[in-house]
Amino acid sequence: MLASVADAVSASRPGARSESAAVYLERLSKLETLTKSFAGVERSYAIHAGREIRVIVEPAQINDDAALLLARDIARKIEREMHYPGQIKVVVMRDTRVVEYAK
Repeated sequence: MLASVADAVSASRPGARSESAAVYLERLSKLETLTKSFAGVERSYAIHAGREIRVIVEPAQINDDAALLLARDIARKIEREMHYPGQIKVVVMRDTRVVEYAK
């Protein structure tokens, strides 16, 4: 009961909850699309309510040094082209696996 009253009071403030679900989903989609525009990016996922973007790269195309530069370039492009509350953490993941069998 008390939580629902507090929620109603909070929602009545000017500007509170002004972002609709459609705008929120559009922002997440734009964030993922923006990161996929970079060469070597295989996949990207907006997580933690859009406060973090995880970028998975092709290890054959992006080495460790390039991953660092890519993270910086993505962050700068997000700053230039998007409007968002707070900050967005950019995580570039590069995974190489080698498997060998002893017979």
